Amino acid sequence: MQRYLVEIFWSDEDEGYIASVPDLPGCCAWGATETEALREVQDAIDAWIDACQKAGEPVPTPTAKARQAA
Repeated sequence: MQRYLVEIFWSDEDEGYIASVPDLPGCCAWGATETEALREVQDAIDAWIDACQKAGEPVPTPTAKARQAA
């Protein structure tokens, strides 16, 4: 399983946290909390990769080392 860098930030416009994956264009998710946004973006990553594979496109390799949870 590849680990992608996830950026999480507060959005006043969306009134919640946005989690985005820079290596996967357009891959992002919303959550009321940072934890919820991170959980939701995991599903978005899976869906993004699945769609990429079904289209016959190569899956991008992570460009940054993501930290593993201890």
